[in-house]
Amino acid sequence: MSSSSGTTTATGADQVSVDANQGEATPARKAKLGGGLGLGQMIGLVVALVALIIVGTVTAGDRFLSVPNFLVILEQAAVIGVISIGVTFVITSGGIDLSVGSVMGLATIWATTWATQNLAGEFHWIVMVLTALAVGGAAGLINGLLVAYGRVVSFIATLAMLVAARGLAEIISGRQTQVITDRGFLDFFRGDILGIPMIVWMFAVVAVIGWFLFNRTTFGRRTIAVGGNPEAARLAGINVKRHTMWVFTLAGLCVGIAATMILARTTAGSSSTGSLYELDAIAAVVIGGTLLVGGRGTIVGTVLGVLVFQILTNVFTQNNLDSSVQAVAKGAIIVAAVLLQQRFATVKRR
Repeated sequence: MSSSSGTTTATGADQVSVDANQGEATPARKAKLGGGLGLGQMIGLVVALVALIIVGTVTAGDRFLSVPNFLVILEQAAVIGVISIGVTFVITSGGIDLSVGSVMGLATIWATTWATQNLAGEFHWIVMVLTALAVGGAAGLINGLLVAYGRVVSFIATLAMLVAARGLAEIISGRQTQVITDRGFLDFFRGDILGIPMIVWMFAVVAVIGWFLFNRTTFGRRTIAVGGNPEAARLAGINVKRHTMWVFTLAGLCVGIAATMILARTTAGSSSTGSLYELDAIAAVVIGGTLLVGGRGTIVGTVLGVLVFQILTNVFTQNNLDSSVQAVAKGAIIVAAVLLQQRFATVKRR
């Protein structure tokens, strides 16, 4: 059923209604499209955080509760957190991005080549930042073009980018670590404001911008609509292909920002940087409440999901537990989160 003001498309027992002019969910449908995190899920994530903090306090004592340790947790969360915010948009739109870790490695290499650093020395260290952003954005754009206009499944397209980006990074660097020589870059990004590291502030700014873009703009509402029902979104006047392309580009830009942050932490570019970061990002997004099938996402939930994983990792580290145990625990948490998502979806359909 359609009219001049909008389009309603029925799929079985479900209906999606989207404003044809703005690409917005109508008020009656916004809750089902799922633009935010449910109260129950929010409480669950907060309870998980509190529980992990209690476990850390009991098992590691003052070592865990110290201010320096919490700053370490925030620094570790910052890099993967920025990537996860970009991945939240991709998954909400119904896609997946497996290339974020490899693209970050490529961005760190390209931003620290002799040519780039020499140019930065002549002009300003911002050249290194712009290079990282350009590499991330370009990779995201290529992913988006392949998925949207090449009609390649996002899993395959980004898997190909994962392999290609890692290989290109190794070719450019010769598998050698490239040390940053620009002191201005390091002084700025390794500095702090009010005792809080600069990269943590960067994470906070990206999270706020991401939340605003997702919840208060047409871009965010269209992302939800495209992920919930692409055909209904198309009939409502949304250019689904173009929007999908820009969503992947946005994720790439987030990777570029994260590459700048990891360069500040490690002071060097490496082709191995970002290995398996895609799995950590996807895990944090899913734990946060974003549906893997698309149509519902939450920036706040993603931030909380990132913190849950980082605190869990820190508790394991403080207690000298093997990294293999950490991997098993993370895997179990991911499976539990997906099973809960499926159960909630089944209950809602009833």
